[in-house]
Amino acid sequence: MEIAIILLVVGLYIAFQTSRGKSAKRKYITWGITIMLIISPIISMFVSIIYGLNAKDGFAGVALMMILLPLTFLIGLIILILGIFKKNPLKEGITKDFN
Repeated sequence: MEIAIILLVVGLYIAFQTSRGKSAKRKYITWGITIMLIISPIISMFVSIIYGLNAKDGFAGVALMMILLPLTFLIGLIILILGIFKKNPLKEGITKDFN
């Protein structure tokens, strides 16, 4: 459990440092990948273990993990896709028609 907490903190730190000062498009991509690969498995594991211990039923914990992992992974995938298809305002052109 301690190793998972350390991995979560290190992953969040790296993602934060990587996205600092970058464009919104780059931040969406970075955080989408971070959510899918780091946050989603660890958070779903924590929540399902705690729920399984409180319910005193291991199957309930596994069932909750089977629901939470794809759900949080899908949230990360949506954020990643938003970042991939987000238009960069600097590439569209500096002059815009304000009429």
